[in-house]
Amino acid sequence: MKSKTTYREVLKWASSFLETCKREPIAAEILLRERLDWSKTDIMMHLNEEMPSDVKHQLLQDVSNHGSGIPIQQLLGYCWFYDRKFKVTKDTLIPRPETEEIVDVFLKSSSTGQKRTVLDIGTGTGIIAITIKKERPLYEVTATDISSKALNVAQENATALEADVRFLQGDLTDPVKTETFDVILSNPPYISNDEISYMDESVLHYEPHLALFAENNGLAMYQRLAKEIPAILNPGGEVFLEIGFKQGEKVQELFQEAFPMAEVTIEKDMSGNDRLIQVKTK
Repeated sequence: MKSKTTYREVLKWASSFLETCKREPIAAEILLRERLDWSKTDIMMHLNEEMPSDVKHQLLQDVSNHGSGIPIQQLLGYCWFYDRKFKVTKDTLIPRPETEEIVDVFLKSSSTGQKRTVLDIGTGTGIIAITIKKERPLYEVTATDISSKALNVAQENATALEADVRFLQGDLTDPVKTETFDVILSNPPYISNDEISYMDESVLHYEPHLALFAENNGLAMYQRLAKEIPAILNPGGEVFLEIGFKQGEKVQELFQEAFPMAEVTIEKDMSGNDRLIQVKTK
């Protein structure tokens, strides 16, 4: 590439390079915008200007690394969730847009004026717990995770976003066995080991397997949660669980058996796939 090039020329080359690496070409623009803290409008305004050498060097390095498989979020060290910036590391699962949909379903069914106790099981970066606390300040929010490294990241995010969330280390509900909650949410590991061959290599190489995979065809954590949650859920409480797109009926059966008198429904995501199990008790 010639030494003096415009933003348009560099972005065109970077997008083509990513396409040859079987990555989304738009990632080049995203990386540039995030590094410069620019909007799409800013990009358009500068397209025909010469790109400074330091900016070009950073972008080409980012594009090369992303082309090799490193996720954008880990290159930047953060991701956006519900319009807030969350730190991510190799020790945490990268938040997905589908999880935003689950938080959205919960928030739409809740009131800002009431006080409720909320538990987020397997919090990872803390996105669910922190977002709920920021959107519903009156709620008392607790989050658990088995990984101390993930909890350190979650605590950093809570501090940066000024969210008063209680973080506890332990396996699923173990840290809160003697407590009860009005609402319990979880995005547990749910990928079957049989599905490894279908997964993107960047996910396999750069995200923690502890947060991805589960035994029993991906159902192991739901089986445990179905046994453990009834003892810590208040009467009239609700449960929200993210699920794999093939797991709706099986997880629904597990929780209908655990809560015989409850309404257990499957909610779909924006793509039309099963994505959420919602339990409403009486």
